Amino acid sequence: MENKIKIVFATGNKHKLQEINEISKGSGIEFVLPPEGFNPIEDGKTFEENSQIKAIDAARLSNCIALADDSGLCVEALDGAPGIHSARYAETPQARIDKLLDNLKQVDNRKAQFVCVMTLVDANGKILTQVKGVCNGKIATKQSGTNGFGYDPVFVVDDYGMTMADMPEELKNKVSHRYNALKKVLLFIKARLL
Repeated sequence: MENKIKIVFATGNKHKLQEINEISKGSGIEFVLPPEGFNPIEDGKTFEENSQIKAIDAARLSNCIALADDSGLCVEALDGAPGIHSARYAETPQARIDKLLDNLKQVDNRKAQFVCVMTLVDANGKILTQVKGVCNGKIATKQSGTNGFGYDPVFVVDDYGMTMADMPEELKNKVSHRYNALKKVLLFIKARLL
């Protein structure tokens, strides 16, 4: 398939890149990592602002259309924390999970949602579209599963009764917040850019 459209995906996270390429398989779009030197300062106050910062930086560096996502876990009983600080909540992935479970020890309300905001910009950094995807669930009392990354082992997806880390890849890629946002982006790209 030579006529694939290539879009820079503003991340250094190969897991995320793999996940979105998996989700968009067969769409005629291939996402690639940004060039060396991609290191935006995510100082936005919202997922929207941080997503925009990353997309514009990747477009500027690569001189290509770029897509960025900013995502995180928002826990109702913690007033939406860790939220935009999900990746910086503690030093390591395991420490982040431990801190979250610790903070919810005495809490009955374990409602949470994964939120993903994606921003698509043109090669000049002009916003083409910005969309949001969510996945509702609750925080488990202990970890389960080895698939996935981040908070997946403690996030029980509504209607499935299992953590994201317990889900097979194909299922996770059909229910995740990233899938829900990317679906909207792909529709936009097909309608406007392909």
